[in-house]
Amino acid sequence: MKKLVLALLFVSSLLNAKINTVVSIVPQQTFTQAIGGDKVNITLMVKPGNSPHTYEPKPSQMKEISQADIYFSIGVEFEEAWLDRFKNQNRNMKIIDISKGINKIDIQEHSHGQEQSHKKEHHDHDEKDPHIWTSPKNVKIIAQNIYKAFVEIDNKNKEYYKANLDKFLLHVDTVDKKLKSILNQPNKRFMVFHPSWGYFAKEYNLIQIPIEVEGKNPKPKELIHLIEEAKEEKVSAIFTAPEFSDAIAKQIANELQIPVIKISPLSKNWTETLETLAKAIANK
Repeated sequence: MKKLVLALLFVSSLLNAKINTVVSIVPQQTFTQAIGGDKVNITLMVKPGNSPHTYEPKPSQMKEISQADIYFSIGVEFEEAWLDRFKNQNRNMKIIDISKGINKIDIQEHSHGQEQSHKKEHHDHDEKDPHIWTSPKNVKIIAQNIYKAFVEIDNKNKEYYKANLDKFLLHVDTVDKKLKSILNQPNKRFMVFHPSWGYFAKEYNLIQIPIEVEGKNPKPKELIHLIEEAKEEKVSAIFTAPEFSDAIAKQIANELQIPVIKISPLSKNWTETLETLAKAIANK
């Protein structure tokens, strides 16, 4: 009798086992939780306040990798150095690229003056913008990729994941409509330190003006050009992320008498972040 009870408990634990899922960045955690609900355990690699450009996993996180069923990659920089190591750590773990089906754009680089434009023509621009989740249209594709991965590994709960997917897609459509209502002025320009909002800008017919020049702070002449451009375009705010220094942004903002707004594309509150950004761009 005791053996039968133990056997039943073992079978029950298998049936109720959650999918151990690892994601690279916070927004993925938000989307994965929305689709997976209480059927998944989620481990986050790049903790808040860190940059996915340079992050290195801690030993405790490597232990989580060894117990994972799925790793959802999204194309951020640190994955290039670590995905192969993760696979070596856990050969049974599936690595799913949830950016599949998304047309990636080149990462935007601002050129200041003729000399920079000439340099830009001769520079290799194969680098794609990894910030795909800043576009609601892309998030819908990401959500569907997550859904397909969960169904493949846990088909018995297909209807559960489908209900979560439908609910989340409806939410994304609602967010999209609200953003369109806020951003009702076409071709509105906004200034950023790091060009993290390219997909958002493309989706809503906006133009982001990056302060960075090929990933570096602008030189004095370039800074003057930036200030003149911001005045001409009547830029109402400069956006910086907590992961980057805002010293140059503050310098420009003081000259223009406009605010510096800290807003991170890596925020957990995806909906709130996009709405805050849209309202600041529209000066509402």
